[in-house]
Amino acid sequence: MSPRTTTSAQVTTNARRATDLAALDAAVSDCFACPRLVAWRTEIAHTRRAAFRDQEYWGRPVPGFGAADARIAILGLAPAAHGGNRTGRIFTGDRSGDVLFAALHRAGLANQAHSVSRDDGLTLTDTRIFAAVRCAPPDNKPTPTERDTCAPWLRREVELIRPTLRVVVALGGFAWAAWWPVLTQVYGLRAPVPRPTFGHGARVEIPGAPMLLGCYHVSQQNTFTGRLTPSMLDDVFTTARRAAGAP
Repeated sequence: MSPRTTTSAQVTTNARRATDLAALDAAVSDCFACPRLVAWRTEIAHTRRAAFRDQEYWGRPVPGFGAADARIAILGLAPAAHGGNRTGRIFTGDRSGDVLFAALHRAGLANQAHSVSRDDGLTLTDTRIFAAVRCAPPDNKPTPTERDTCAPWLRREVELIRPTLRVVVALGGFAWAAWWPVLTQVYGLRAPVPRPTFGHGARVEIPGAPMLLGCYHVSQQNTFTGRLTPSMLDDVFTTARRAAGAP
């Protein structure tokens, strides 16, 4: 039997056909468009990390998570090989997620500070989390082609929450760059020229679009070295809440 495939054109069509977030999540989870990512996510799910050898890995693209009427969107890079690719929920079950969900809990945007599985009771308030690329990539580095192939999922997700969306927090430069095509395709607006540079605390306000906030990624490389501290995260989410008018 030949391996399953999804063409780039099918990704675009399937994304457009999703009439709500549940339909979009189901379509995302059944994508086979990027051969390198499909092979990697499958290999990781088969070999597993020793600490999780008794668990069944998700091993598929990871859909977004959170409120359908979100005022705040958190845009990441891609699922972690032994985090979202294992648990099936973005940022759940890895060190980056430990930092992120603790910060969201402090900000009043999550009901608990930890997330270890899809059924651990975590809920988000006024917030939805998703990634620019939906499959775990080798070395956490998607290719430009993989980014562009996955883009229709991101575009449709933003379209579906557009009525309430007020703020987008971009975790890292990859997510920051992924936002600009969405600005044009969903909101019909052009990115400023020159394009605003990513940085922690960077803030872009364009009439008719959500505010864009830059935040260093919650990776261990940033949090273990002190490049990103809890107080820095708190400042970003305090700004996001105020700008979104979240209670």
